[in-house]
Amino acid sequence: MCKSYGAVRPREILREVTLEVSRGEMVAITGESGSGKSTLLNLIAGLDTADSGTILIDGTDFGTLDDSARTLFRRDRLGFVFQAFHLLPHLTVSHNVRLPLDLAGMARDEADERTASVLVAVGIGTLASEYPRTLSGGEAQRAAIARALVNAPALVLADEPTGNLDEESAVEVLALLRANVKQRAGAGVLVTHSAAAARMADRVFVLKAGRLAERAL
Repeated sequence: MCKSYGAVRPREILREVTLEVSRGEMVAITGESGSGKSTLLNLIAGLDTADSGTILIDGTDFGTLDDSARTLFRRDRLGFVFQAFHLLPHLTVSHNVRLPLDLAGMARDEADERTASVLVAVGIGTLASEYPRTLSGGEAQRAAIARALVNAPALVLADEPTGNLDEESAVEVLALLRANVKQRAGAGVLVTHSAAAARMADRVFVLKAGRLAERAL
């Protein structure tokens, strides 16, 4: 996979990048700021388009899908965990987490049951009725992880998910994310600057000068 930006003087961001992640596996991608980590994540998610190459997720080739089909695939088969949480302030924790299920048209009783289950799984079952403004950083990130996992995605993408957390909370959150990815037989791709975060992954890759290389643990 290759990606460049700029029409007059194109800047090559990614050069012949190849990445394969198996079910039940979490990999970490590290690299300096501006190395293209977030670009790679956006390409995997179909939020951006590669200049060349193929992106296959759970047997689906993103390149064959139109915009509407990509949106539906992201909703149903992908989970996102962002550094800034992106919880909607006017919704309770429970309603934030169940939002992907509501958008998918899941029956209310089933959505309620699945939401309650995932909140308990991430350790914030007692906070379902709280609003984001009342949560600590660690609790907010747990809510974001619950939202990413509630639709049992084939792939979870996490962009600097511990950047706003203290070290203890970061370790807890990453352990939680890793455990849930494995228990739910999904796959996870974590983009991070943190060496401690990278150590929580099964494999670690370094993105440098546009090329991705696996690093020995």
